[in-house]
Amino acid sequence: MRIGILGAGGMADALGTQWAGAGHEIMISGRDAAATAARAARMAGGVRAGSWAEAAAFGEVVVVAVREAGLKDVLTACGGALRGKPLVDVTNAADPSAYDPARSPALLIGGLSGGHVVKAFNLCHVDVWRMTPPVFDGRPLAVPLCGDDPAALAAARTLVSDLGCTPLDGGGLARVTQLEATAAFVIGLWFGGADAQAVLPPLHQSGAHGVRPGA
Repeated sequence: MRIGILGAGGMADALGTQWAGAGHEIMISGRDAAATAARAARMAGGVRAGSWAEAAAFGEVVVVAVREAGLKDVLTACGGALRGKPLVDVTNAADPSAYDPARSPALLIGGLSGGHVVKAFNLCHVDVWRMTPPVFDGRPLAVPLCGDDPAALAAARTLVSDLGCTPLDGGGLARVTQLEATAAFVIGLWFGGADAQAVLPPLHQSGAHGVRPGA
Protein backbone atom coordinates (compact mmCIF):
# COMPACT_ATOMS: atom_id res chain seq x y z
CA MET A 1 0.00 0.00 0.00
CA ARG A 2 1.19 3.54 -0.73
CA ILE A 3 0.84 5.70 2.38
CA GLY A 4 1.24 9.46 2.29
CA ILE A 5 1.83 11.05 5.67
CA LEU A 6 1.06 14.71 6.23
CA GLY A 7 3.64 15.49 8.86
CA ALA A 8 7.31 14.79 9.53
CA GLY A 9 7.37 14.73 13.33
CA GLY A 10 7.43 11.93 15.87
CA MET A 11 4.17 10.26 14.84
CA ALA A 12 5.15 10.27 11.16
CA ASP A 13 8.52 8.80 12.09
CA ALA A 14 7.18 6.11 14.43
CA LEU A 15 4.22 4.96 12.34
CA GLY A 16 5.95 5.42 8.99
CA THR A 17 8.96 3.38 10.07
CA GLN A 18 6.75 0.53 11.26
CA TRP A 19 4.66 0.51 8.10
CA ALA A 20 7.72 0.66 5.86
CA GLY A 21 9.02 -2.38 7.73
CA ALA A 22 5.73 -4.14 6.98
CA GLY A 23 6.29 -3.59 3.25
CA HIS A 24 4.30 -0.42 2.57
CA GLU A 25 5.62 2.48 0.48
CA ILE A 26 5.82 5.67 2.55
CA MET A 27 6.12 9.37 1.73
CA ILE A 28 6.28 11.93 4.52
CA SER A 29 5.83 15.69 4.17
CA GLY A 30 6.51 18.77 6.27
CA ARG A 31 6.86 22.54 6.25
CA ASP A 32 10.67 22.43 6.03
CA ALA A 33 11.69 20.48 2.92
CA ALA A 34 15.29 19.98 4.04
CA ALA A 35 14.33 18.76 7.51
CA THR A 36 11.69 16.46 6.02
CA ALA A 37 14.22 14.95 3.60
CA ALA A 38 16.68 14.44 6.47
CA ARG A 39 13.99 12.72 8.54
CA ALA A 40 13.08 10.44 5.64
CA ALA A 41 16.73 9.53 5.11
CA ARG A 42 17.01 8.42 8.76
CA MET A 43 13.94 6.19 8.51
CA ALA A 44 14.39 2.59 7.42
CA GLY A 45 12.62 1.12 4.43
CA GLY A 46 13.26 3.65 1.69
CA VAL A 47 10.87 6.30 2.99
CA ARG A 48 10.49 9.24 0.61
CA ALA A 49 9.99 12.94 1.29
CA GLY A 50 7.73 15.32 -0.57
CA SER A 51 5.57 18.40 -0.31
CA TRP A 52 2.11 18.35 1.26
CA ALA A 53 0.52 18.05 -2.18
CA GLU A 54 2.95 15.34 -3.30
CA ALA A 55 2.32 13.19 -0.23
CA ALA A 56 -1.44 13.66 -0.63
CA ALA A 57 -1.27 12.57 -4.27
CA PHE A 58 1.15 9.70 -3.54
CA GLY A 59 -0.93 7.94 -0.91
CA GLU A 60 -3.64 5.41 -1.57
CA VAL A 61 -4.22 6.14 2.11
CA VAL A 62 -3.18 9.44 3.67
CA VAL A 63 -2.35 9.83 7.36
CA VAL A 64 -2.90 13.26 8.90
CA ALA A 65 -0.23 13.80 11.57
CA VAL A 66 0.14 17.57 11.87
CA ARG A 67 -0.54 19.88 14.78
CA GLU A 68 -4.09 21.15 15.17
CA ALA A 69 -3.06 24.75 14.51
CA GLY A 70 -1.69 23.86 11.08
CA LEU A 71 -4.52 21.66 9.82
CA LYS A 72 -6.30 24.23 7.66
CA ASP A 73 -3.13 25.42 5.93
CA VAL A 74 -1.90 21.89 5.27
CA LEU A 75 -5.20 20.67 3.88
CA THR A 76 -5.47 23.74 1.68
CA ALA A 77 -1.97 23.06 0.33
CA CYS A 78 -3.05 19.53 -0.63
CA GLY A 79 -5.65 20.92 -3.03
CA GLY A 80 -8.08 18.31 -4.30
CA ALA A 81 -5.69 15.36 -3.93
CA LEU A 82 -7.41 14.12 -0.76
CA ARG A 83 -10.95 14.06 -2.11
CA GLY A 84 -12.51 10.62 -1.90
CA LYS A 85 -9.41 9.03 -0.29
CA PRO A 86 -9.15 7.16 3.02
CA LEU A 87 -7.71 9.61 5.57
CA VAL A 88 -6.43 8.33 8.91
CA ASP A 89 -6.51 11.12 11.48
CA VAL A 90 -4.08 10.64 14.38
CA THR A 91 -4.28 14.19 15.75
CA ASN A 92 -5.34 15.46 19.16
CA ALA A 93 -6.30 18.88 20.47
CA ALA A 94 -3.29 21.13 21.07
CA ASP A 95 -4.46 21.63 24.67
CA PRO A 96 -6.26 18.48 25.87
CA SER A 97 -7.66 20.32 28.90
CA ALA A 98 -9.50 22.67 26.54
CA TYR A 99 -10.83 20.10 24.03
CA ASP A 100 -13.98 21.43 22.36
CA PRO A 101 -16.17 18.90 20.47
CA ALA A 102 -17.43 21.78 18.35
CA ARG A 103 -13.86 22.02 16.98
CA SER A 104 -13.24 18.34 16.28
CA PRO A 105 -10.01 17.84 14.26
CA ALA A 106 -11.47 14.77 12.53
CA LEU A 107 -14.62 16.56 11.41
CA LEU A 108 -12.58 19.57 10.28
CA ILE A 109 -10.35 17.30 8.20
CA GLY A 110 -13.32 15.61 6.57
CA GLY A 111 -15.06 18.87 5.82
CA LEU A 112 -12.04 20.60 4.30
CA SER A 113 -10.61 17.66 2.35
CA GLY A 114 -13.59 15.74 1.03
CA GLY A 115 -11.85 12.54 2.13
CA HIS A 116 -13.17 9.57 4.11
CA VAL A 117 -11.85 10.09 7.64
CA VAL A 118 -11.07 7.37 10.16
CA LYS A 119 -9.93 8.49 13.61
CA ALA A 120 -7.23 6.21 15.02
CA PHE A 121 -3.89 6.04 16.89
CA ASN A 122 -4.72 9.07 19.06
CA LEU A 123 -4.80 7.39 22.48
CA CYS A 124 -1.10 6.59 22.90
CA HIS A 125 2.19 8.42 23.25
CA VAL A 126 4.41 8.31 20.19
CA ASP A 127 6.87 5.95 21.93
CA VAL A 128 4.19 3.26 22.04
CA TRP A 129 4.11 3.22 18.24
CA ARG A 130 7.87 2.59 18.20
CA MET A 131 7.36 -0.73 20.02
CA THR A 132 7.60 -3.89 17.90
CA PRO A 133 4.88 -4.83 18.62
CA PRO A 134 3.00 -2.89 21.33
CA VAL A 135 2.13 -5.72 23.73
CA PHE A 136 1.38 -5.22 27.43
CA ASP A 137 1.12 -8.13 29.90
CA GLY A 138 0.97 -10.49 26.93
CA ARG A 139 -1.97 -8.70 25.30
CA PRO A 140 -1.59 -6.75 22.03
CA LEU A 141 -2.65 -3.12 22.22
CA ALA A 142 -6.18 -2.49 20.92
CA VAL A 143 -6.75 0.53 18.67
CA PRO A 144 -10.30 1.93 18.35
CA LEU A 145 -11.38 3.24 14.95
CA CYS A 146 -14.20 5.68 14.25
CA GLY A 147 -15.31 6.13 10.64
CA ASP A 148 -18.17 5.69 8.19
CA ASP A 149 -16.59 4.54 4.93
CA PRO A 150 -16.10 0.74 4.65
CA ALA A 151 -13.05 0.97 2.39
CA ALA A 152 -11.36 3.55 4.61
CA LEU A 153 -12.07 1.43 7.69
CA ALA A 154 -10.66 -1.66 5.96
CA ALA A 155 -7.45 0.22 5.13
CA ALA A 156 -7.16 1.49 8.71
CA ARG A 157 -7.65 -2.04 10.09
CA THR A 158 -4.78 -3.23 7.91
CA LEU A 159 -2.52 -0.47 9.21
CA VAL A 160 -3.42 -1.32 12.81
CA SER A 161 -2.81 -5.03 12.28
CA ASP A 162 0.53 -4.35 10.59
CA LEU A 163 1.73 -2.78 13.85
CA GLY A 164 0.86 -5.98 15.72
CA CYS A 165 -2.18 -4.32 17.29
CA THR A 166 -5.87 -5.25 17.37
CA PRO A 167 -8.35 -2.99 15.53
CA LEU A 168 -11.57 -2.22 17.43
CA ASP A 169 -14.84 -0.94 15.97
CA GLY A 170 -15.45 2.37 17.72
CA GLY A 171 -18.52 3.29 15.68
CA GLY A 172 -19.10 5.87 12.99
CA LEU A 173 -17.97 9.47 12.74
CA ALA A 174 -20.95 10.41 14.90
CA ARG A 175 -18.87 9.02 17.79
CA VAL A 176 -15.55 10.59 16.82
CA THR A 177 -15.83 13.41 19.35
CA GLN A 178 -16.18 10.78 22.08
CA LEU A 179 -12.89 9.20 21.00
CA GLU A 180 -11.20 12.61 20.88
CA ALA A 181 -12.61 13.53 24.29
CA THR A 182 -11.39 10.20 25.69
CA ALA A 183 -7.88 11.08 24.54
CA ALA A 184 -8.13 14.53 26.15
CA PHE A 185 -9.29 12.99 29.43
CA VAL A 186 -6.70 10.21 29.71
CA ILE A 187 -3.85 12.48 28.59
CA GLY A 188 -4.80 14.72 31.49
CA LEU A 189 -4.61 11.76 33.86
CA TRP A 190 -1.22 10.71 32.52
CA PHE A 191 0.14 14.24 32.81
CA GLY A 192 -0.93 14.12 36.45
CA GLY A 193 0.99 10.87 36.99
CA ALA A 194 -2.08 8.60 37.21
CA ASP A 195 -2.36 5.14 35.65
CA ALA A 196 -5.29 5.80 33.30
CA GLN A 197 -5.56 2.12 32.40
CA ALA A 198 -6.47 1.30 35.99
CA VAL A 199 -9.80 3.15 35.84
CA LEU A 200 -11.53 0.35 33.86
CA PRO A 201 -12.37 -3.18 35.07
CA PRO A 202 -11.57 -6.24 32.95
CA LEU A 203 -14.16 -7.31 30.38
CA HIS A 204 -15.53 -10.22 32.42
CA GLN A 205 -16.38 -7.85 35.26
CA SER A 206 -17.87 -5.02 33.20
CA GLY A 207 -21.51 -6.10 32.92
CA ALA A 208 -23.55 -7.48 30.03
CA HIS A 209 -21.99 -7.41 26.56
CA GLY A 210 -23.12 -7.51 22.98
CA VAL A 211 -25.77 -4.76 23.11
CA ARG A 212 -24.92 -1.08 22.77
CA PRO A 213 -26.35 1.23 25.46
CA GLY A 214 -29.66 2.65 24.28
CA ALA A 215 -30.14 -0.04 21.60
